[in-house]
Amino acid sequence: MDLVRRDRPLAGRRVLIIVENLPLPFDRRVWHECRTLYAAGAEVAVICPTGKGYDARYEEIDGIHIYRHSLPLDASGAAGYLLEYGAALFHEMRLALKIARRHGFDTIQACNPPDLIFLVALPFKLFGKRFIFDHHDINPELYEAKFGRRGFFWRLMVLFEKWTFRSADVVISTNESYRAIAMDRGGVAPENVFVVRSGPDLNRLDVTGAGPQWHNGRAHMVGYVGVMGAQEGIDLLLEAAQIIVQDRDRDVQLVLVGGGPALDGLKTQAARMGLQDYVTFTGRAPDAELFEVLSCADVCVNPDRVNPMNDKSTMNKILEYMAFSKPIVQFDVTEGRFSAGDASLYAAPNDPADMADKILELLDDPARAAEMGAFGRNRVESELSWDHQVDTLIAAYTRVVDKSRA
Repeated sequence: MDLVRRDRPLAGRRVLIIVENLPLPFDRRVWHECRTLYAAGAEVAVICPTGKGYDARYEEIDGIHIYRHSLPLDASGAAGYLLEYGAALFHEMRLALKIARRHGFDTIQACNPPDLIFLVALPFKLFGKRFIFDHHDINPELYEAKFGRRGFFWRLMVLFEKWTFRSADVVISTNESYRAIAMDRGGVAPENVFVVRSGPDLNRLDVTGAGPQWHNGRAHMVGYVGVMGAQEGIDLLLEAAQIIVQDRDRDVQLVLVGGGPALDGLKTQAARMGLQDYVTFTGRAPDAELFEVLSCADVCVNPDRVNPMNDKSTMNKILEYMAFSKPIVQFDVTEGRFSAGDASLYAAPNDPADMADKILELLDDPARAAEMGAFGRNRVESELSWDHQVDTLIAAYTRVVDKSRA
């Protein structure tokens, strides 16, 4: 990053980034991208939704212009998503025109989901603007994971994905699995696809002292960070917790950090299972609280169900666990194994009993847990942290300029 600040390879560039599902700077991946582009000399503006603690319609943070808009609801069904995405597109186009007048931009970077933001970019492409697609989620697989079926809306997801890839001058993929999808399913030339992983910025992580309140007076604490949605498998994690607490009679607290459409239902499920005193739901939490939970957890978990979506996706939580030197238990998925390697134990697919066994295995062997945590931290430092993604991000922006000149 220091070289980027010194050389300023993007000086004179003006970038508009659009993200629909999370506010900034809460979305850490996109915020790392914004700060990197700004450090490289670009002027950066962002369009994103409002959210808890991020209500201002405009603010400038670290030199980055953030424009936020409201959304009608936290969608949980197909009709709800149509309403949410329709409202988002209206506000994104409205704010893009406003930013074009106030700041100007030469490149639009769209961060999915959904694969509809190309509709905002297309009119500007007619006037010579460039379009970069930052591919966060594979939406046909995400739809199938959420609703357990294919059908009309699934076919729409496939169509929107195809149009997005065809509209993009350059694609940024979060891992090699997504890069293969861009080339094979999207028909994007290999030289126009860049892998920029969602690595944590180690300079901005705060490893704090123990937070005894999170243990709730218990001997051990297991931590989870992420979205509370259907495909995240939190219901399987609660079943594992029930086995640990009730069947094995172990003194363990589970702390779940994050918000999402399934949060209320998960709280109800935990109470119905008799786990209300053993499971803490923080909801969406500020970084200070998140860092405190991760700092004092004995083991961290990723219960994402094994399905085509999760198998090919890199989960930010895994890299954050590793950055905090935490041993991990997760179900065995391709990209999860690539990221964590020996920092994780891998439970049988979607098997809460095996996940419970693996968690207890680490709680009962603190020396092995510490060794796994150290391996994960070293892997982040040497390969996966955000500092290792900076050059590729700059290369993607350099490529889009070279293409338009050609």
